[in-house]
Amino acid sequence: MQVSKRIFELETETAFAVLAKANKLASEGKNIINLGIGQPDFNTPINIQEAAIKAIRDGHHGYTASNGIPELREAISKLVLDKYNAKIKPENVLITPGGKPVIFISALLLGGEDNEIIYPDPGFPIYRSMIKYSGAKAVPLKLSEKDNFEIDIDHLKELITDKTSLIIVNNPNNPTGSFMNKRKIHDLVNLLDHYPNVSILSDEIYSNIIFNDEKMPSLLEYPNLMNRLIVLEGWSKTYCMTGWRLGWSIWPDKLIEHANKICVNYNSCATSISQYAGLEAINGSQIEILKIVSEFQKRKEYVYDELNKLDKVSCFEPGGAFYAFPNISKSGLNGSEFSKIALEEKGVALVPGSSFGDNADHFVRISFANSLENIKEAIKRLSAI
Repeated sequence: MQVSKRIFELETETAFAVLAKANKLASEGKNIINLGIGQPDFNTPINIQEAAIKAIRDGHHGYTASNGIPELREAISKLVLDKYNAKIKPENVLITPGGKPVIFISALLLGGEDNEIIYPDPGFPIYRSMIKYSGAKAVPLKLSEKDNFEIDIDHLKELITDKTSLIIVNNPNNPTGSFMNKRKIHDLVNLLDHYPNVSILSDEIYSNIIFNDEKMPSLLEYPNLMNRLIVLEGWSKTYCMTGWRLGWSIWPDKLIEHANKICVNYNSCATSISQYAGLEAINGSQIEILKIVSEFQKRKEYVYDELNKLDKVSCFEPGGAFYAFPNISKSGLNGSEFSKIALEEKGVALVPGSSFGDNADHFVRISFANSLENIKEAIKRLSAI
């Protein structure tokens, strides 16, 4: 049987392979602490669960509009106005089954063999995968430990050519936990102003998980970008709704119709029940979310302090998301070797840095989306490597 050659351009997400292996070892009776998967360990808040149950009882069992129910798109428009003082029409909001479809659609619309797409490295692996699948040239934007894995503006400028169609920005960053503040984002926007024909995909999925009282500097705050800006957001991380498969995005006028058409062809619509749950998440109480972020802050401080006490590990301080990205080169191992020993011999699931690009071979990603008790035990075990 022959399949399309394009399918061989697709890559995968190692975190799920690590999860499967960790679960298999656990099923065999081994004590495994999973610091691999990027999934909050908290339950979806009760008010959101109840909204989903009510949606089922109220008969919301069918298709919705392909771009999402009007109430939800209107709520997102209000959220963006309240949070960023940006006026977004509900017609420019697209509801998707998770955040990944936004990457997929962006690559299909702006990729192609004549184009180049710049993506962060290390970065979320689906960026490169979808760029390659689209036929475009994937151009890695190296993020360096010496810069706390923030974008080097001068380096980005060097990568932009007349073939650049899209630049992907991820803030806060997965896998590193780095965070670019308002000043850095302003510098980035000043650069982008010189390239008006280049579109931007701003992945802001971790926008509500930021530490040290910093505020999220969304690219939505810059009106000069709105005619070429795509913003990826959603409920998975903030509201602990990874399994609900629900994301939202904002598209410029010239792209929204095409993006929605792909949704019609690909997924019809996001699940109706999840959309009503998402509506409650936005409009309902945020008290539980504040508690969750506060807990992540405590874990971040512990992980950062304790990792830097280890002889063979060093780690910069994460500014957002729920990841640490320690350098393990002093161990004499690369990230893959370190992660293999951590899982198979010490019972701690990690993801090697090489899973996130070609520029992080001597790093591992630690997700602190686990209890502080488990994190303490995990670091104790890692100290013996």
